[in-house]
Amino acid sequence: MLCEEETLCCIRLAKQGDNAAKEKLLSNNTSLLKSILKRYLGKGVEYDDLYSLACMGFLKAIAGFDERFGVRFSTYAVPMIAGEIKRFLRDDGSVKVSRSMKKTAREMNRYIEEFNAQNARQPTVKELAAAFSLDESEVVFTLGSNRMPVSIYEQSDYKDEKSATLLEKLPAKDDQDDMIERMLLKQAIEQLPERERKIVILRYFRDMTQSEVARAIGVSQVQISRIESKIMEKFKKELG
Repeated sequence: MLCEEETLCCIRLAKQGDNAAKEKLLSNNTSLLKSILKRYLGKGVEYDDLYSLACMGFLKAIAGFDERFGVRFSTYAVPMIAGEIKRFLRDDGSVKVSRSMKKTAREMNRYIEEFNAQNARQPTVKELAAAFSLDESEVVFTLGSNRMPVSIYEQSDYKDEKSATLLEKLPAKDDQDDMIERMLLKQAIEQLPERERKIVILRYFRDMTQSEVARAIGVSQVQISRIESKIMEKFKKELG
């Protein structure tokens, strides 16, 4: 892996049309690309095609990256790469963006417009995360899930607003695998039937025992155990 300064140097050259710099960035970020695309294996798309999509997303990240974002390039690139793959799978009909995520994206877009009108600037990712009780990475993913008209990389419409992009700050820690895992898990839970979703939330987010969940749902502990095993097996297949 290249150090951050070497990465920034290659990005500057790549933006000037240096293909060797682009190739160097790609070759030194192979592990990053593979860590993302492996989450989408088994979705009806060949490995080589997934890798090509990941590379396309990576190149778009190079083109759109601005050092003024104040984040590591790898952090910026992750949602771009994942988004490129997700868009292909979604448009191809293999994966559908959940209804609740689309609803959140619409609500987030309205919030951005209202915030902009009241404060003469767009909210930062951190502010959006606080407003919607989401992780910052989830905010980026949600905004990109529905092809929102407001770009997270767009400069403010106000001439005196210098800072400006919606993507002002993202965590600099390199935890791409964990971030993608959380996003995929969240969507997998949202797609469960209501009773199964409730069981997962009570068991793993409220720390309730199977017996406690059984009383809350109105079934036996044995049934909860069977349903839980079925859900875990489903998650194992979907998330790898």
